[in-house]
Amino acid sequence: MVFLRSEEHLERWLAANGWEPGSSMSATKLNALARAWWWSRLDPDWRPRPPAESQTILDGLGLTGAFWQLA
Repeated sequence: MVFLRSEEHLERWLAANGWEPGSSMSATKLNALARAWWWSRLDPDWRPRPPAESQTILDGLGLTGAFWQLA
């Protein structure tokens, strides 16, 4: 994971390293993902969620496409 300040910075960074883009998101979207993904992690009865439920979180945040497919 690499944190960059703008789309322009991302484009320069990719070009400088000769890499193709993967997936990117804003800090706001990353925050929403972290909150949705981990909100119950400290509950005493926490259990890992089924993959379908995890996929629902990703889909609900608009994180779709091959990169975001869990299965």
